[in-house]
Amino acid sequence: MPVPTPASCVIVDNNEIDLYLVEHLVELTDGLHLVASFTDARAALHFLQAHPEIDLLLLDVEMPELSGLELMQQLARPHPAVIIISSHRNFAIEAFDLHVADYLLKPVAYARFQESIQLLQQRQLLPGLLPAAAAPAPADAPPSTDNDSHDLFVKVNNRLVRLNFDEVLYIEAMSTYSVLVTAKQKFIVHYTLKRIAGRLPFAHFRRVHRSYIVNTKLIDSIEDNMLLLAGHEVPLAKSYQDELLHSLRSL
Repeated sequence: MPVPTPASCVIVDNNEIDLYLVEHLVELTDGLHLVASFTDARAALHFLQAHPEIDLLLLDVEMPELSGLELMQQLARPHPAVIIISSHRNFAIEAFDLHVADYLLKPVAYARFQESIQLLQQRQLLPGLLPAAAAPAPADAPPSTDNDSHDLFVKVNNRLVRLNFDEVLYIEAMSTYSVLVTAKQKFIVHYTLKRIAGRLPFAHFRRVHRSYIVNTKLIDSIEDNMLLLAGHEVPLAKSYQDELLHSLRSL
């Protein structure tokens, strides 16, 4: 059986100690090949523009002259899969809006880094394959309050926040995170969509795509395999169409 080609990766972090630590994580991880490391984001941008074949970018956010998110915005699509590695959580929503593959907080534990790489491989964003046993068990889903309430407590930035799920339009998968979207704001929680789908106690939330759960009470229209909810478009996969349409007719 042929050995899979390792995924090529580039690291960008202006902090030399953090850069060294991420290099060590890459060195420990089967299936990754470090091509280059940069402390200068502009130099990294020029390199990535000249080498569009790079598979993975491990990227810090706060850097002088050019931030990690600004670097991403200047890359031509399709660009490498991007894992943000930052000391701060407050860039997460903007990062996921740019379709990063994952968001890791410094200091990064080896098990968490390897879990992220495995998920990217399973989603076919990276070549290669790692042993499945390396990934830690997923976090528990958010605890519910009671069966009659449409409120749940969700863990956001290490604090429990009461959220009225009647206001949640949809939930989107973002690697090991999920994004709960309301008309006014987004909440990023460290639960996989699969875990949420298995524990969410409300019947009006239905899976409509491998990456989306929607609040069927807030669907405005369905057209061309797309759902419209308060101005947000959510794809409707063919495998979920019949079940969704049946549930809507029975409301």
